[in-house]
Amino acid sequence: MKLIREFFLGCLVAFSTSAFAEEASSFKQSIASFSESVDGFFNDYTGWFVGLIFKSVPIGEVGFPIIVGWLLLAALIFTLYFGFVQFKRAGMAIDIVKGKYTDPNAKEDGEVSHFQALTTALSGTVGLGNIAGVGAALAIGGPGATFWMIVCGLLGMASKFCECTLGVKYRTVLPSGVISGGPMYYLSQGLAEKGLGGLGKVLAIGFALMCILGALGGGNMFQANQAHAMLTYAFDVPSEYGVITGLVLAALVFSVIVGGMPSIASVTERIVPWMAGLYIGMAIIVILANISQVGAAFSAIFEGAFTGAGVAGGFIGALIQGLKRATFSNEAGVGSAAIAHSAVKTKEPITEGLVSLLEPFIDTVVICTMTALVITIAGLNVGPFDGSGLTGVTLTAASFTETAGVFKYLLALAVVMFAFSTMISWSYYGLKAWTYLFGEGKKIELVFKLMFCVFVVIGATIQFGAVIDFSDAAIFAMSIFNIIGLYFLMPIVKKELASFIARVKSGEIKTYEK
Repeated sequence: MKLIREFFLGCLVAFSTSAFAEEASSFKQSIASFSESVDGFFNDYTGWFVGLIFKSVPIGEVGFPIIVGWLLLAALIFTLYFGFVQFKRAGMAIDIVKGKYTDPNAKEDGEVSHFQALTTALSGTVGLGNIAGVGAALAIGGPGATFWMIVCGLLGMASKFCECTLGVKYRTVLPSGVISGGPMYYLSQGLAEKGLGGLGKVLAIGFALMCILGALGGGNMFQANQAHAMLTYAFDVPSEYGVITGLVLAALVFSVIVGGMPSIASVTERIVPWMAGLYIGMAIIVILANISQVGAAFSAIFEGAFTGAGVAGGFIGALIQGLKRATFSNEAGVGSAAIAHSAVKTKEPITEGLVSLLEPFIDTVVICTMTALVITIAGLNVGPFDGSGLTGVTLTAASFTETAGVFKYLLALAVVMFAFSTMISWSYYGLKAWTYLFGEGKKIELVFKLMFCVFVVIGATIQFGAVIDFSDAAIFAMSIFNIIGLYFLMPIVKKELASFIARVKSGEIKTYEK
């Protein structure tokens, strides 16, 4: 009797395992088919839009994306117009973050502190671009791309200063105390003040539409997809388990975003320093472990910046890859950060503009440069310089594990943290664009939050290319609408800056020791 029972039990287990394997295989095929259908749809119907936004002009042997030039030119104009504010007022920006100019007894409009606004905006930019993006830039542009990345990051600080000052100045304070702000508001209201209300409305609506699409794609699906891909790479999690990763991430994201900006800020102020510290800490360990090679790495960076020896496109190739990565990483000029910064507790718009200029420095000058140093020291980006060898996250991961194998797992943890923090920040950006178009209200907000979480699951489950290309194009299309408005409104920012500095010097604006 016992033997018969064991026989039937064994048959049952074998049948269940076989059935599960068949179901898993069928599920995997269904997901692949769905992915291809979705990707095919976007490729057929949105390819023209992607091609338009990322249109390139030939320079030497390589193509230069016009959108990169658009962002770089704006950053250069703002740097000159505001008198190199990012260098002159960096110390004051740090003092503002520390609370030196904040009256502890004042009751001011806003939902978050200067530090919380900074970490929320940083969580939206410090992410996979700092890991995979830098790897891609160096795989094609060589070490010299790093130098131009830094230059572009330093110039981009002025763009952030301009847009985030306007974000606070033209924000809307709802009766509940909740803040709605960002380019949608300063484009419509600021240009209306100049008698250009029609243009402002068109720019604001265009920006909001692109922001929603960018939030659901690049700020959501791509992040979830790459987080699961890194879990597969580091821990051999089966790729078909993406739906589980997506459900877990969606639950975590919803638990944070359901509480609004205060909840998002309370999480980002904790997670951003930790995730940045983990990543920078790993980079420092690699650098110290290979300290004898640091001098050679810097030489390769500076030499490559002006010669581009052995790199596709030579000097121009290194230049383009550096500029491209910096503009894609810190989002200066895109306008997204102004949405987060507008929620700060302050009555002085210029203070948040000054705080925001620290973002491109942290994101591009510090974190991207750390990644570039690790890759250059490892010496794995030796070609071919056409992206066909090690590139992106695989190049970065391989460079870290050259020093210590355990970094493979720590890097996976960092990627998941980066992806999660980016998603919660971009959910807020998309939400504010959503409520601008469809009105304020708890039910309207809940619709977007639930939709956002559904897209988290989809992003972790399916594989796609054209979908992400489209969402990336939407994010950079935001800069077209935003920067047109900034050119009209930058005299207002200059006036605000002059007034604030004068009042600080006269003692009208007091300082408070912390």
